[in-house]
Amino acid sequence: MRMERLSQDKIRIFLTFDDLTERGIQKEDMWREIPKVHELFSEMMDQAYNELGFDASGPLAVEVFAMPAQGMVVIVTRGKLDRETDPSAEEELDEDVYEMEVTLEQSDAIIYRFRDIEHVIGAAITMAGRLTDEGRLYRYQDDWVLCFDPAGWENNAYQALIAVLAEYGEASTVTPAVLEEYGQVVIPSQAVKTLAEHFG
Repeated sequence: MRMERLSQDKIRIFLTFDDLTERGIQKEDMWREIPKVHELFSEMMDQAYNELGFDASGPLAVEVFAMPAQGMVVIVTRGKLDRETDPSAEEELDEDVYEMEVTLEQSDAIIYRFRDIEHVIGAAITMAGRLTDEGRLYRYQDDWVLCFDPAGWENNAYQALIAVLAEYGEASTVTPAVLEEYGQVVIPSQAVKTLAEHFG
C-alpha cells in the first residue's frame, strides 16, 4: 500500500491486488458494503495519519479507480465542516466515524511510468510490431508515462504487454483523466511505433 499527499486535504492511495488478496478482499468487494472493506479503509486512514499526518475526521469524498493491471487507486478528499450552520459538527468530530461519499470508476487503461526516456524507448522497441504499435506518451511530474487502451485485446497479448512494461517501468497510480488534465501529451497516438521507428 503506497500513499502520497496531493494537497492539504487530498491524498492518493495505491493498492495492489496483493494488498487486497492479503486481506481476503476481491476486486469486486470494493463495490460492496462489507466489514472487510471498512477494515481496509480504517487501516488506510490510520496509515495516512501516521505517514502523512492526514487527519480523516469529518466528511470525506472517496474516489476508487480500478485498473486491470495495476490494482486500485483510492483518492480521499477531506471536506470542510461548516460549524457556523451546523452546531452538531463539533460533536460529530469527537466520534471516530467517517462520513463517506464513495465514487467508483473502472478504468481499463494500462498505465506505466518511466524515470528515463531510454527505458521508454527500450520498452517500445521490444513491443513494436510484436505486441502493439499503439499507446500515448505523456510527460507527467518528471516521469514519462505510457498509456494503453486494451479494449478487445486477447488475454495473452495483454499479459505479454504488462510483462514488458513492468520490466522497463512501474505501474502508475495516475488515471487517464489526470494525465489529460495535468500531463503534457508528447505523442498522442501510436507512441510505440513512433518511438521504435525514430530510435530503433
